[in-house]
Amino acid sequence: MAKRKKLKKNVLYFIIIIIIISIIGIIFSIKTYNEHKYKQTYEYKLIEHGYSMENTKKLLDYYKKNDEIEKILSIPRNEEILNLIKEKYYIHKNLERYLSYLDKNKNKEKKDIIAIVNVNRDYEFYENDISTKTEDETLLIVNKYYKLNENFEPTNLVTISNNYAYANNRITKKANDAYVSMWQAAKNDGYKLIVNSSYRTYQEQDDVYNNIKLSKGEREADKVAARPGHSEHQSGLAIDVFEINNQLTGTFKDSPAYKWLRENAYLYGYIERYPENKEYLTGYSFESWHWRYVGTEVAKIIQEENITFDEYYAYYIDNK
Repeated sequence: MAKRKKLKKNVLYFIIIIIIISIIGIIFSIKTYNEHKYKQTYEYKLIEHGYSMENTKKLLDYYKKNDEIEKILSIPRNEEILNLIKEKYYIHKNLERYLSYLDKNKNKEKKDIIAIVNVNRDYEFYENDISTKTEDETLLIVNKYYKLNENFEPTNLVTISNNYAYANNRITKKANDAYVSMWQAAKNDGYKLIVNSSYRTYQEQDDVYNNIKLSKGEREADKVAARPGHSEHQSGLAIDVFEINNQLTGTFKDSPAYKWLRENAYLYGYIERYPENKEYLTGYSFESWHWRYVGTEVAKIIQEENITFDEYYAYYIDNK
């Protein structure tokens, strides 16, 4: 009887030991599994990549797509990323270019790094011609990177009335209707605007550019004129506009009419295309007379955010 009791007790101990071992095994397995799963997370990978837990959380709060985080992991750890993503116009696909440009220009502000790279100024002018998306219509971009082909001609070109322009000036109908409204508003305020240049064909721009190039050289020509295919005038959306009493490129910037345009043109869908102190973004010298139609909604954003059309296009259109 005693032996039987002892045997039962031993069996019970054995069962308890088996249960304890099983529980420990399950706990260990769960822990191992959880560790394995955690190592698959981006939190773990970013920490292993060298980021602190605090910065890892900031990166994960900002980046929501797997491919975005994979890109972070594909490049060496760089704490500057945390500063770049704070900037409003940050575009993730440009990250490596931001970092590369920043490495060569450590004293520049982050907002300028973002702007410069977004508008392609980290590349040489005319280095890689990008075909302009003409389907963007009033929001198509033409500059020293984006090019219209030699056969492009905008649809719905109309002749601007001689009441508002010198003879043989043409722009798109939308741009013309907006200009006429702007002209009338300016007249009501005591200014009589006049357009002296508007739509130009590819060939006409070629003639303009080459004439300057022959007389002043390529470097000077590139400062003041666009190469053929790279001129906004070919888009049918740009006008060179002055005031009837001030038609000199050297003095128009100081005129009351120019001030009026700066304060009111956006209400009619026009923007100052090459503003002062923005040459490092537009690639062109300040031209107080060159105005571009983009529509009232976009013009309002550009006016309120004080950005160039190049910046707007990069962030709000090309970034989609």
